[in-house]
Amino acid sequence: MLRRPILAGLLALLLWLVPLRPDTRAWGFFGHRSINRLAVFTLPPEMIGFYKSRIEYLTVQATRPDSRRNVVQGEAPRHFIDLDVYGDSAAYKLPRNYADAVARFGEDSLQRHGIVPWHVARMKNQLTEAFRARDAERIISLSADMGHYVADACVPLHTTHNYNGQLTGQRGIHGLWESRLPELLASNYDFFTGPAPYLIKPTDAIWATVTRSSAAVDSVLRFEREVTQKLPEDRKYSFEERGGRTARVYSQEFSREYHQRLSGQVERQMRLAVRMVGAFWFTCWVDAGQPDLNNLPKLTADEMRQLALRDKEEQAAPAVETHGHVD
Repeated sequence: MLRRPILAGLLALLLWLVPLRPDTRAWGFFGHRSINRLAVFTLPPEMIGFYKSRIEYLTVQATRPDSRRNVVQGEAPRHFIDLDVYGDSAAYKLPRNYADAVARFGEDSLQRHGIVPWHVARMKNQLTEAFRARDAERIISLSADMGHYVADACVPLHTTHNYNGQLTGQRGIHGLWESRLPELLASNYDFFTGPAPYLIKPTDAIWATVTRSSAAVDSVLRFEREVTQKLPEDRKYSFEERGGRTARVYSQEFSREYHQRLSGQVERQMRLAVRMVGAFWFTCWVDAGQPDLNNLPKLTADEMRQLALRDKEEQAAPAVETHGHVD
């Protein structure tokens, strides 16, 4: 188990290694890459060597699913679920089995309103099979993707139809909560989660995660309204140089005030994401019979580059129509 001083040093290194790049999807580049990278250090000794040797791939490819949202049919719905469109207590009433959900609501409706918990459950089975087959390349590729979807399930605004405040006059809150705040303040976050736990019921675990995220939606929206009422617009926004261009962003004053009102909510959800990503990787390995990862064929640096290139080529497919939230 990592001690806090060691983890603090790791985070400092992480903040230097992972470039800060604004993005309004999910946790943004910084958040997703941080989560996948930190999740590696929650793994037991039998797994950590395998994952650490491939940590750069896991870090960089953590954002790959977002790159596919506009070019791969059916990708967008995998990142969210609009629980509020299904009525009160939807998180407790929706079928856990995807086939049962299709029979009840129709696949078009499910795709329109998001399928992230069902997709994570599907990926759990895929990663378990990859471990069982001792397929190192597939293990690491699926792990990178799974980390992204599990992290998305930890974001409150990925559980509501009002995902960007567009229904309440708060457009832009999506990027504020999950990109701007972590980029500004994550250097002070405590990411100590302890070792990844084994998930006895992985499907229940991911549904519990989206339920927790959904419960936070009200405060996410309410506190932004309160800070907006407190600060005039010329203090709510500022201008910063980004990529050689001047962009309007939420000011540091507004962001810090909002962050304070949230009382560590972003930090807690990001820490939850790290813990859950590690837990899903660990659970898949255990359920596959705990194969010896040290004896798997090791990918050379060139093979890792080829894998990344293949992934990049897959993302460059012709654009097709997608459903769901694309900010």
